[in-house]
Amino acid sequence: MINSRKITVLLLFISMSVFGQQKITLEEIWGGAFRAEGMDELQSLKNTNQYTVLNFDRPSRSMQIDLYDYATLKKVSTLIDTKNHKDLPMIDSYIFNSNENKMLIACKSEQIFRHSFVADYYLYDIQTKQLTKLFDFKIQEPTFSPDGNQIAYAKDNNLYVYNLQSKTTKQITTDGKKNAVINGITDWVYEEEFSFVRAYDWNAASDKIAFIRFDETAVPEFSMDLYNEGLYPTQQVFKYPKAGEKNAIASLHVYDLKASASKQINLGNYNDFYIPRIKWTNEANVLSAQVINRHQNNLDLLFVDGTTGTAKVVLNEKDKAYVDITDNLTFLKDNSFIWTSEKDGYNHIYHYDKAGKLKNQITKGPWEVTAYYGLEEKSGTIFYQSVENGSINRDIYSIKLNGKEKKRLSSATGTNSATFSPNFQFYINTFSNVSTPAQYSLNDAKTGKEVQSIKKNESLIAKVKAYGLPSKEFFELTTEKGHKLNAWMIKPKDFDASKKYPVLLFQYSGPGSQEVKNSWLNTNDFWYMMLSQQGYIVACVDGRGTGYKGADFKKVTYKELGKFEVEDQIDAAKVIGKYNYVDSSRIGIWGWSYGGFMSSNCILKGNDVFKMAIAVAPVTNWRFYDSVYTERYMQTPQENASGYDENSPINHVSKLKGKYLLIHGTADDNVHVQNTMLMIEALVQANKQFDWAIYPDKNHGIYGGKTRLQLYTKMTNFIKENL
Repeated sequence: MINSRKITVLLLFISMSVFGQQKITLEEIWGGAFRAEGMDELQSLKNTNQYTVLNFDRPSRSMQIDLYDYATLKKVSTLIDTKNHKDLPMIDSYIFNSNENKMLIACKSEQIFRHSFVADYYLYDIQTKQLTKLFDFKIQEPTFSPDGNQIAYAKDNNLYVYNLQSKTTKQITTDGKKNAVINGITDWVYEEEFSFVRAYDWNAASDKIAFIRFDETAVPEFSMDLYNEGLYPTQQVFKYPKAGEKNAIASLHVYDLKASASKQINLGNYNDFYIPRIKWTNEANVLSAQVINRHQNNLDLLFVDGTTGTAKVVLNEKDKAYVDITDNLTFLKDNSFIWTSEKDGYNHIYHYDKAGKLKNQITKGPWEVTAYYGLEEKSGTIFYQSVENGSINRDIYSIKLNGKEKKRLSSATGTNSATFSPNFQFYINTFSNVSTPAQYSLNDAKTGKEVQSIKKNESLIAKVKAYGLPSKEFFELTTEKGHKLNAWMIKPKDFDASKKYPVLLFQYSGPGSQEVKNSWLNTNDFWYMMLSQQGYIVACVDGRGTGYKGADFKKVTYKELGKFEVEDQIDAAKVIGKYNYVDSSRIGIWGWSYGGFMSSNCILKGNDVFKMAIAVAPVTNWRFYDSVYTERYMQTPQENASGYDENSPINHVSKLKGKYLLIHGTADDNVHVQNTMLMIEALVQANKQFDWAIYPDKNHGIYGGKTRLQLYTKMTNFIKENL
């Protein structure tokens, strides 16, 4: 007997396939329906040609740290399984000791700021299978000493060393105090803008620890009300140096474990400076420290004698705008070192001897090195990632230390990134492009040839295909002023060139950023696909100031954040508005963070071009933002008042004509809600009508529970009503 219900379902499916496409919903997007599978916590071991991955077994609700062989991709063993240890909660992350026979496992992590957290840590002996909870309190940034006998960690702004043999703890610093002194952990602004938290390092002999001390006493405090669920709100108060205000005083110290004594290092005649990186060299008594002036245009690499404390400059980098800080400094066996620099106009790899004398510029050309992967010392081969194959793509290359025999290892056009085996025989390549979700494969490091496929995200490919989604088209947009800019556009699947479509522009636009890139879709992209299904064109243009097209293109915005970037978005919208199929009276723009600063400026300075704008968590005046980021690009407000004021949207509210939606979280420790509150007051006093939404106790990411779904529903409705 034929089932009539089946026929109805079949006809419905056929009609959707033939006459339309399956509609995406916000519930699916924010419910994770289009999430790609990855390889969580992938780590290459250093002593054996193996790697580990953190896996989750759904049926048993357990987690495993599994060990795999690079040569075969076969699982060698499960190092630990939470179901075999009743006391072990879910695993958040893990680190090995240098012998790779012990692990520190982090559980029940509690986030502090963007990168920092405290957690319960468990010590696990891989050979004996013995698991021990280290302490009955949460700690921060623990690390094994190189000899594996000790663990250093931070707690309550002080540094400690725990001896694994004697099971005793030695307190290294005693003056740590909240909102006053921090030892061995970065302050808020270093964590956010120099992207590191652990400000201490073991030397190779395991007998010295170098650390940075931050004296925050004079730094002004910022307070945030937290509404929670109690009868009275609570307040979080923390040190936050805004542009032009006092920074923490950073000092460098070396603690000698044998002598149980600490020595402050005399860095030289620096005034108002940062120490954005410290790292012991391969010589156990030689510490490297990077010191940069407050303007961040003069960086010294210092070598410090760990016993005497004497410091000498081995390398100096100057720039007419600013010098970027990286993690690429790598010491070779002879203590010569690899360094990356933009000094010839593009980011390239350099080799210096141990005294800081240039041996060779290894890579050259009008393109950027985007990642340094390492050196196989036996053959003298360096592995790196670059944009040589077009600024929106990423490829893996090898090259000899002498700069010869360069070889492109990746073959597919898109975004390739690599995790190399310890002996550099193999690498796991992660590839994606605009039409292919992340694909993981094992590749031969000499030839780049694929040895074996690991993961292809086939079910996601099938799902996306079933929806019949439109494609993201890349093109180069040339403004009337002659600026050539990378761009993409998503048109409705049933696009008809004889119709006129509204356009929503998305951008971020921050210095060195990139939104136009040939990689797999992110969550926002699926939202844009959803909007395209409802008759909108969505486009994105990377204007001047964005990255990967050389230092001049990136640094043109120096001292004028929001001038050229805004010009480029307005000019790009004018070009797009002239396309036959675009309704130039219905162009909108949106962005988050720097992108919100930009979209605010665009609706004001481009009030005859943009019909609507959405700004999420925007900076509205650079005077309200932190010292390290803002001054890198703007100098201080005291030195560059006009650069701050002429490009801050808060000073242009009288120009508002279109529809404007302003959104912020009240617990945003990064871009403070103060930016939005004062923008609101300026708009009110200019008698301008606008819409706004405040998210209680939400940080810069505005997420948690149904928050993102509610937020994107609000933005979708605003676009539909006003575009």
